[in-house]
Amino acid sequence: MSALYRLTATETRLFFREPLIVFFALGFPPLLLVIFGAIPAFREPDADLGGLRTIDLYVPIIVALSIAMFALNSLCQLLATYREKGVLRRMRTTPVKPAAMLGAQLLMSTAMSVVTMLVALAVGRLAFGVRLPRQVPAYLTSYVLAAVTMFAIGLLVAALAPSGKSAGAVGTVLFFPVVFFAGLWLPRDSMPGVLRTISDFTPLGAGVQSLQDATAGQWPQVLHVAVMLGWTIVAGGLAARYFRWE
Repeated sequence: MSALYRLTATETRLFFREPLIVFFALGFPPLLLVIFGAIPAFREPDADLGGLRTIDLYVPIIVALSIAMFALNSLCQLLATYREKGVLRRMRTTPVKPAAMLGAQLLMSTAMSVVTMLVALAVGRLAFGVRLPRQVPAYLTSYVLAAVTMFAIGLLVAALAPSGKSAGAVGTVLFFPVVFFAGLWLPRDSMPGVLRTISDFTPLGAGVQSLQDATAGQWPQVLHVAVMLGWTIVAGGLAARYFRWE
């Protein structure tokens, strides 16, 4: 356990040595929320949204965006790069096994994404009056499910990609449709019926709706929980099957 904590601390220090990655992972999502909140129309109640404002819908979307960034633009590329450079292979000869590196990456990514979530909630509340989640346990449950789902997909990319660059490319290709169906360009509540149905069966579409339900004081719907669990089981199972340490 102490080795895991030391590795996590080391990986966190390495993470903060990359200013560009730090900005896009930690700074960009809250900044994007500020940009959306600065649009006057986004701060006005909309009858078509049940009296909600567009900015109210964007807080869970921004939270989901930060998870996707860590899973598809950081985690998968870093692990594939470590394997490509032989870091994981060399670790197999030490008392600290490669699985500890995997655990450290997951722990660091989760902790950093939680920080981004808290910042997004604070910015939404303090700057734009967005209400905090009424059902906190449901919100945390939804967040954990969404994070686990996306990290499983990120690990699958790392398992199949032959190099760090290819993992980054695949992660980027997956990133845009995932966040599109999460509602980044068009919030789920504004999507046509067909698009929203497709969104229901995507990992972050289900995650965003679960976060919205928890914000409104409800528990996630069974469909969305089942979708996230299904993606986790399939992607996680394939990642475990095909992941190579060297």
